[in-house]
Amino acid sequence: MLESMYAGLQQVLTLKVMGLMVAATFIGNFFGAVPGLGGNIGLALMIPFVFGMDPFLGLSFLLAMHSVVHTGGSIPGILFAIPGTGPTVATIIDGYEMTKKGKAGQAMGAQLAASAFGGVVGALVLALFIPILRPIAMTFGSAEVFMLIVFGMTFIVVISRESIPRGFSAALLGLLLSTVGLGAHTGIGRYTFGQLWLWDGIHIVTIVLGVFAFAEMIALGAKGRKAKIAEGEVEMNWSQLWEGTLAVGKHWWLAIRTAIIGCFIGIIPGLGGDAATWICYGHAVQTSKNNETFGKGDIRGVIGVETANNSKEGGSLLPTLVFGIPGSSGMAILLGAFLILGIVPGPQMITKHLDLVWGMVWVMVIANIFGAVSLYPLSRYMGKLVLIRGSVLIPAIMVLASIGAYLIRGFWQDIVLALIFGFLGYGMKRFNYPRAPLILGFILGELAEDYLHKSLGVYGFSFLKRPVVLILLGMVILSLSFTMWKSYKEKKERRRVAT
Repeated sequence: MLESMYAGLQQVLTLKVMGLMVAATFIGNFFGAVPGLGGNIGLALMIPFVFGMDPFLGLSFLLAMHSVVHTGGSIPGILFAIPGTGPTVATIIDGYEMTKKGKAGQAMGAQLAASAFGGVVGALVLALFIPILRPIAMTFGSAEVFMLIVFGMTFIVVISRESIPRGFSAALLGLLLSTVGLGAHTGIGRYTFGQLWLWDGIHIVTIVLGVFAFAEMIALGAKGRKAKIAEGEVEMNWSQLWEGTLAVGKHWWLAIRTAIIGCFIGIIPGLGGDAATWICYGHAVQTSKNNETFGKGDIRGVIGVETANNSKEGGSLLPTLVFGIPGSSGMAILLGAFLILGIVPGPQMITKHLDLVWGMVWVMVIANIFGAVSLYPLSRYMGKLVLIRGSVLIPAIMVLASIGAYLIRGFWQDIVLALIFGFLGYGMKRFNYPRAPLILGFILGELAEDYLHKSLGVYGFSFLKRPVVLILLGMVILSLSFTMWKSYKEKKERRRVAT
């Protein structure tokens, strides 16, 4: 094992590989930061450039680029409530609120440090669990994944604690929206109204751009042409960035927990980064003391999401390498690139080609660190954008968000749909309906339906008797009970203080 680790490091520490990794991190950050592009488009565009390359050179370039996509993707989310990539949506909840309070520098510093930390932890977990991957991966079938999704849904209560009925209403709307399109198991159109472009359903980025980006711009426009995103002065100097970076060290136990949880969710094929970030956000809220500030600009919300954002990439690489089963859509594209480069995933990767696997681990570690560090100097200048007057900023952001909505699928109708969701989001914001449960319900709703059909088809209702399912069901009950009890105690304490 140590020989393979050293051999893998030697492969990485060459001038060619390091040069390609540096270029890849800049490209990855760019594709992540531009709404509508994302890592999958970046990978697809870059694959032709690795034809004819040495396999490890091409692999290092693509893997390094993919590893940092979500690091760059969180920047527009923190500054303008526009997610660069799908999994960075949860960062908006607290990151954008921090920006409005003039704390964009702290949010950015925490985001960059947490992203680097999560990526390193994900790579280390990848390395440590290679020998015991098979029994872990084989434990989770469709029934277990379904119950894990149900467990994730319990966090709707967690993030709606101030108004659980309104939170459930938003989540139910999200579940309803997730059913739009052709049924995956029936082929019957649902709520498509005869429109072909709705056969594939509604894309998550379209909803998020509407509910957050468009809604925030509508709200900003309602304040007047001289309004700005930030309420006070926005500091993006080194001290602010450093303060946010140190916050990750201060909340190190939360960072480690969410990084490990994100990595394990990444191991399970089909769940993806959206589920990982929201489940980790819910975990951060549920397990933190004084959690009433979550959703209002709590730096712990940024840390919990961003560590999971990058760590799950290490987890999703595991089934891709060992079983040839891509752990995410990005890994599915990488799997194709592996085959093009002559790298055949399978059990032999951890028996005959362990040095190559360790090389990938080192690529992920170095790329995540460099990808975050390289953005520190740029962050100081990007933060100044939030000080621009609304009359100048709103048209630019609306155009950028519209381009992002169009680029996702190439349908002009998605721009109209995003605008409709913008007015919906503005209404929810004005009447104090939480928007996070809507997104969580939409993301997990489609996954829950798919895995429930698979579980019933294979096991019938007896899937509820499977050992891991029973354990997860117990966790669901405990999670709900703990949250309701904690909410009751908080309300009781507020009444006591009020009297």
